[in-house]
Amino acid sequence: MSKASTPKAPDVAAQILFAMRNMGVVPIPRNYNLFYEAYIGSNPALTRELAALGTRATQEELDDLGSRYFDHTHGQLIEAARDKLNSELSALLVVLQHEQTCLENYNRILDETRAGIADKNQSSAHLLRTAISMLVEATGDKMTENETTFKSVDRHAEEMQQVRLELDEYKRIANTDSLTRLANRRAFDDKLASMYDTTMGLQFSALVLLDVDNFKRINDTFGHPVGDKILASVASVIRGNIRNDGFVARSGGEEFAVILEGNSQEEVQAVCERIRTALEKTPFRNSKSGIDYGQVTISIGCSMASQAQNPGELYARADTALYYAKETGRNRTVFFEEGMQKNYSGKSWLIYKQ
Repeated sequence: MSKASTPKAPDVAAQILFAMRNMGVVPIPRNYNLFYEAYIGSNPALTRELAALGTRATQEELDDLGSRYFDHTHGQLIEAARDKLNSELSALLVVLQHEQTCLENYNRILDETRAGIADKNQSSAHLLRTAISMLVEATGDKMTENETTFKSVDRHAEEMQQVRLELDEYKRIANTDSLTRLANRRAFDDKLASMYDTTMGLQFSALVLLDVDNFKRINDTFGHPVGDKILASVASVIRGNIRNDGFVARSGGEEFAVILEGNSQEEVQAVCERIRTALEKTPFRNSKSGIDYGQVTISIGCSMASQAQNPGELYARADTALYYAKETGRNRTVFFEEGMQKNYSGKSWLIYKQ
């Protein structure tokens, strides 16, 4: 394309956003960056892979492309800058609110002084009126200036509060799986990594991994759109059978993760069985066509946090238990026990952190 025919920047941005919207891609910075590089053709391999995703690109697939074609440090710098800005805005908001309180107190003191004049005798009232008149005259301009400052501070405080809310919303979107509306892999990584920030409560915390049984058969038989709807329904069943303080994420294609805190092993077992049996009894059929997709079940692997020394080991042990659940018949809950060995090249939590 010649220089004369090169689209203007706003046109390029509009075309990229239009393409993202058509693919159902969340318009966050890292996704825009990915589509921009594909649009300008800086990396033909990236352009081909992005096009191959079609109109069903998930956030996990997009993040995988980004991790392979871009330097992760760039994304980390953006995240760090956002967190730093959020922190500085919070601190500034506190200062402004403090200044607002000081101005309100100043006005209140003057009002109370004026009100006190009415309670004095005539002679005292005359002296007090003279004194307060001198004070008001000397500070009249300052009062007007303070009133203007007060209104300005109040307005800017509201603006910065709105900025902070928008940053919080961006973080929520960046950490949400677009298909299931659960926390995504990024949020899961962060939550899992934070479990060992303190040793308190580890004996009552657990990682639960859940994997839909025979999901490839579902996709191959009924197609990916049906598979996506089933995944969304499975997510709803899991979320509906866990207390609000439980952390639920879609950690992989058909794999989910739950982090429970403040539960004994018996209580974790009960939660897992409640999820498993609820899903087992859930009918999966198309309400319009009447097509019955059959029973959908889930295999569950668990490990108490006290059984591991760090997040990576905890994930590996829960994954081992999940493997055993799959290998011993599926549709069951298995807790990790010492001596279990996983003789296959499975995923490790470290892969998720790369």
